[in-house]
Amino acid sequence: MTGRSTPRRRATAAGTLVAASALLAVGLQAQVSTAAPQAKPDPGALSVKLSPSQRAELLRDAEADGPATARALGLGAKERLVVRDVVKNADGTVHTRYERTYDGLPVLGGDLVVEESPGGAIAEVAKATTAKIAVPSTAAPASKKPAKAAAEGSSAPRKVVWAADGEPVLAWERVVGGTHEDGTPSELHVVTDAATGEKLAEWEGVHTGTGESMYSGRVALGTSGSSGSYTMTDAGRGNHRTYDLNGGSSGTGTLFSDADDLWGNGSPSNRQTAGVDAHYGAALTWDYYKNVHGRNGVRNDGKAPYSRVHYGNAYVNAFWSDSCFCMTYGDGANNSKPLTSIDVAAHEMTHGLTSNTAGLRYSGESGGLNEATSDIFAAAVEFRANNSSDVGDYLIGEKIDIRGNGTPLRYMDKPSRDGNSKDYWYSGIGSVDVHYSSGPANHFFYLLSEGSGAKTINGVSYDSPTSDGKPVTGIGIAAAEKIWFKALTEKMTSTTDYAGARTATLSVAADLFGADSVQHKAVAHAWAAVNVGSRPDDGGNEQPPGDNVFENTDDHAIPDPGTVESPITVNRSGSAPSTLKVDVDIVHTYRGDLVIDLVAPDGSTYRLKNSSWDSGDDVRASYTVNASSEAASGTWKLRVQDVYRTDSGYINGWKLTF
Repeated sequence: MTGRSTPRRRATAAGTLVAASALLAVGLQAQVSTAAPQAKPDPGALSVKLSPSQRAELLRDAEADGPATARALGLGAKERLVVRDVVKNADGTVHTRYERTYDGLPVLGGDLVVEESPGGAIAEVAKATTAKIAVPSTAAPASKKPAKAAAEGSSAPRKVVWAADGEPVLAWERVVGGTHEDGTPSELHVVTDAATGEKLAEWEGVHTGTGESMYSGRVALGTSGSSGSYTMTDAGRGNHRTYDLNGGSSGTGTLFSDADDLWGNGSPSNRQTAGVDAHYGAALTWDYYKNVHGRNGVRNDGKAPYSRVHYGNAYVNAFWSDSCFCMTYGDGANNSKPLTSIDVAAHEMTHGLTSNTAGLRYSGESGGLNEATSDIFAAAVEFRANNSSDVGDYLIGEKIDIRGNGTPLRYMDKPSRDGNSKDYWYSGIGSVDVHYSSGPANHFFYLLSEGSGAKTINGVSYDSPTSDGKPVTGIGIAAAEKIWFKALTEKMTSTTDYAGARTATLSVAADLFGADSVQHKAVAHAWAAVNVGSRPDDGGNEQPPGDNVFENTDDHAIPDPGTVESPITVNRSGSAPSTLKVDVDIVHTYRGDLVIDLVAPDGSTYRLKNSSWDSGDDVRASYTVNASSEAASGTWKLRVQDVYRTDSGYINGWKLTF
């Protein structure tokens, strides 16, 4: 929608330029990764840091303009807009996120984002549903009203309009409290048709996912107090507090306190240690969102959620809960592996960000995107932290050893390595548990950041495939994280699916870097590589120049007769070219004895030279090989066979030019 306008808002200074989500399904670069040439995003398209008063003024303006905005959008007489969040870009563009009501009833799936140009005109609207919001009547038969569940944490049913799936209908929503088998609290939202009692949808509201820390070494902590009396209260970061539940499963527990402001000892036997890790992880995440994306807390209101550690007994999970606005961590198997590493803390706090921005519903494809968002920013926070004891990687939960065998919980380069997650999108992925349907989005983000193929980053080896076998070139995590954040906070809605995420990220990549930029094309390539949409017609996702030559200069004696191989390891994404150049330097008394092959990483061989009656000696030659069917990354070998006796020599060196 373009061209229509609402009353222009007052200019505002830009400063300095429901249930729980769990981590689990219930039940210094060693090799620089290949990336496209880096380009700085358009500064005008980045969000600005708003002070609490600036944000409050924007919210008040949006609330006051709500009726006019509703009319400009063509909403019905019974519809009202309720402001939920606002984001302002440096160029003056404002994105306002609204919930909707109909005849006073909440409209679930009716949320929308209005983008206003600096002049106040409506430039674009992102809607969770395009359906007209209307129901024949808001009166519901009493016989179909669900009873309030007796379980603790359950709520009385509330009447709503359900608009998340097709034609809007009058419905009841209730929250059923409880506890899963592993001890994770449950806040299950159930929506039923008010006329028939038929269940329309359900989703889980609880999202699982100086001190001596257990995982990050000695760290600086934000605490409060004075000599003899300190608490884990970070006054510089929204008054974030960390509490000890001491094995309990409700309430806030006891705020950690200490006499000398020296916390923990790095061992789980010291109760403060888990608190140190959780407190530190929350601080890193707060700083990341503020310093990288200009967001002052997950609600952008300057107020921090709180953390609770030592939940339950040997509880092997961690979760975010909207109802308490808090992160909660168990102590792991045998109470010896608290789930408080940097990435887990960032994962859980990010559920709070998603809840207060896009509100991705925690079921179906939107639920997978919700989980992936937490994994994506968990990786981003870990890289940004630059902690030598827990270096940045694209592994989730690699420190907490939740499987007991030293392996991570999830892998972003190839999600299926965990045995459950999906590498690529397919039509039925919405029926898969959200922790596993997150795979394609995690895979997309890795590919967008680092590209396909084998490579080593910060000592961790990756080998990322693509659904179509074609390469993807990464643009670097700094660009990728800005694209995902802007899409989440300005374009996505509660019902966004994988196709919608592709549209959202392409849109913001164009805003940030330009519609014909390397970054914009890379977004399309990365989505196509996980089977969401098609490749752009740009001549392919080609490898940027540089790092084209790989060489082995070691001497390798050639047996007489016999075979020797000289290896070259290639760290390069994508396919080998159809004009792969192989330069060979062999010292030998009779070259006619020699058979020379190039061996690809998968074992395929390409004959370079046959034996022949030849009066010459050394082999110094260049060969061109069509290796386009081969992945570039891996170990290539020059295989030399001496097929007759008497003459001898050695491989002096050889190289590959891509």
